[in-house]
Amino acid sequence: MGLLSLTYRRPAYVDKDNVRLSDDANAGQNTLSNTPTNDSEARLEKTEQSLKRVNSGSIAGIPPALSFDNIIEGGTCPPCTVRDFMNYLIYVERAAENLQFFLWYRDYVKRFEQAKTWDLALAPEWTPAMEEEAIQKIQREQAEKARKKPNSKTGDMTVEIFKGTDFDKGSTPVLSSPRGRSTSDLPEGTRTGSNNPFGTPPDTPRGYHHNTFSSEYVGSSMATTYLTQASDAFTAAGIKQPFTIQPFRKEIDRVIATYIMDDAPRQLNLSDKEQKAVLHALAHTTHPSAFRIIIMPTESALRRQAHPNFIRWSICNGNPARVFFARGLGIALILLSTVIALVLTLSKAGRGYRALAAIGWVLGISTLIAAYKGMCVVLHGLHHRHIRPWELFMAEEEAGEEGTQAKRSFDSFGSGNSYEEEPWVVRYQKRNVIRKIFDREVWIQEPMLRQIQDTIAVQSMLCALVLSAILTAIFVAVPGGDLF
Repeated sequence: MGLLSLTYRRPAYVDKDNVRLSDDANAGQNTLSNTPTNDSEARLEKTEQSLKRVNSGSIAGIPPALSFDNIIEGGTCPPCTVRDFMNYLIYVERAAENLQFFLWYRDYVKRFEQAKTWDLALAPEWTPAMEEEAIQKIQREQAEKARKKPNSKTGDMTVEIFKGTDFDKGSTPVLSSPRGRSTSDLPEGTRTGSNNPFGTPPDTPRGYHHNTFSSEYVGSSMATTYLTQASDAFTAAGIKQPFTIQPFRKEIDRVIATYIMDDAPRQLNLSDKEQKAVLHALAHTTHPSAFRIIIMPTESALRRQAHPNFIRWSICNGNPARVFFARGLGIALILLSTVIALVLTLSKAGRGYRALAAIGWVLGISTLIAAYKGMCVVLHGLHHRHIRPWELFMAEEEAGEEGTQAKRSFDSFGSGNSYEEEPWVVRYQKRNVIRKIFDREVWIQEPMLRQIQDTIAVQSMLCALVLSAILTAIFVAVPGGDLF
């Protein structure tokens, strides 16, 4: 396979905050307009066109074969598959909830469109005009709260001191619900949200009673828990409870409890306005269009930030220890060649012998440039890469009862994405540096990734030849010292 252009540059690293700020700036251009329908539709069309431009592979340094859509559709080979993308977001970026929610939403849209049940009429589309109206309502409520907020320091301190006590005007003593029982069944004034020490302890979240209760009880208990959490989210946002007979309502409750509400295990990075707006929409309908206000920034973050960073990271074929070793080796070769050139220059040896230092310069400079881009030239010569730390022990851990976080990460609903408690973390930390440098290797299957690495290797060699030629010309032109 041929090379890419010699002017090729790998994707630049994209910071999360920069993507978020640009999205907020675009969203902020449409606020409190007199014509909400036209503005909301124009904003929707503008966002869709922006995403389409990203779809076409317009991000610098990413060939069409490694585009976001091609990876999601399964058109790539390791180490650029959707599973590798998920592992990167879990173990490197620590932000896998965006991809997990995006994959669930794609599947949900397909299932909703294929459903032919009578209750679909109860879930109408959430139009841009309705979305704009909800946003305006939220903004008015926030403005009213800001005006009513006490301005004196004494008043603020008094509110903070008595917050959560019996003297707090906004608090009502309540009790936690018994296990497996909805808070709606409790007497008025004794529903969830209290720190009352005499209340019944709440159920352990996310179904960790498989060894004690039957699967049927656990399933019903989990459904009740999701319903309760979703109800609490609607109440906290000041929204009326939705109709429970709408299609997919139980699944929507799980989505709210997993991705949207505060302190959710996979909480999306949503602003207060976005969170309340999507809850307004979900209280009205379970139609996929209700997620429009959050699926667009989520997909934008995946396409414009997570995906370019994943491709940039995948180009690196060595682990940090190996790359650091390659940099040290490159610097050592450059220094050694320079010392040899100085010795030959100060000696009585002929000028031609000084050109021998160019061999070391070429090797050292090319190794250093490749290592700067995360590549080891030795591994590249074999088209190999180091196995990732979580892949080293994956076979052993997948044989266990629960499996690894990477295996559970494709579950749409579940616990958080923390991996610090996985056994491989401690085991890999105990490996000595030498073993990490010469760790296990595997062949790179993705052809386009090999082509990118070949291009970077050729660029490194060309830069090394140019710089070595300059250094050689300087040392050869300098008169000899004739010292020994």
